[in-house]
Amino acid sequence: MKNYMLLTAIALAVSLPVQGASVLKPEELSDKELSQLRGRFVMPGRVVHFGFTMVSSWQNAQGQMIGAKVDMQAQHGMYRPVFRVSTLNDDAGYGGLPESLPQGTITGGAGLTRVDGASQSIRAAGDHNTAENRIALNVKYGNTAPALNTSGKPLTSQITSSNGAGSVQVTPGNNALQITIQANNGQGSAIHKIGAGALMQNTQIMSSHNVVKNLAALDVVLRENRATINTLNCNWDQLRGLRPSGI
Repeated sequence: MKNYMLLTAIALAVSLPVQGASVLKPEELSDKELSQLRGRFVMPGRVVHFGFTMVSSWQNAQGQMIGAKVDMQAQHGMYRPVFRVSTLNDDAGYGGLPESLPQGTITGGAGLTRVDGASQSIRAAGDHNTAENRIALNVKYGNTAPALNTSGKPLTSQITSSNGAGSVQVTPGNNALQITIQANNGQGSAIHKIGAGALMQNTQIMSSHNVVKNLAALDVVLRENRATINTLNCNWDQLRGLRPSGI
């Protein structure tokens, strides 16, 4: 059941338009589209809260860190989702290690940007690096949505930030949302993208002693759906209609 929920939640998340103007607008599916559906679904009235968080960060050998966090929140009764962005910026670091310069070459991998569904990639040409791509799914039952996160800035256009570790860009557009990190001095890059039918976490490290993270989390709160006499009777009527003639 958890696998079905994960596939359903990821499919919903990657199909969300960034500005979300029509995300809650019902649309009728054709017979062809219905024949291709897999997994499970829930009726819109049961979704109390749907949230998605994506975080990308890069910490270099000197402890300097750059990154960004994006929160998307949609709750029952809301006309459109809310997107907010917080930049992660630690320019002080902890020193001690010399600056790590590029040590190798990474080639190929162009096809990773054209994968449908979820893709994760870590490629490194240095030593003593730590890299993580992770997707988490949290499904709860309840009748109350959590409080909306009001930290950070509303996402209305591209947001950028930079320091001694590198630069980060949060870019909405083309029905997708992307976080891009470029480490200074060609030490590597990280891309974290959701939308347009895909969820991608891609890291390339060209130096040593870096800590790179691409983390995504889906949070869903479903209203308890207790069976009633009318619901059970309706289900029995549907089953009777499926009986072969004469039984």
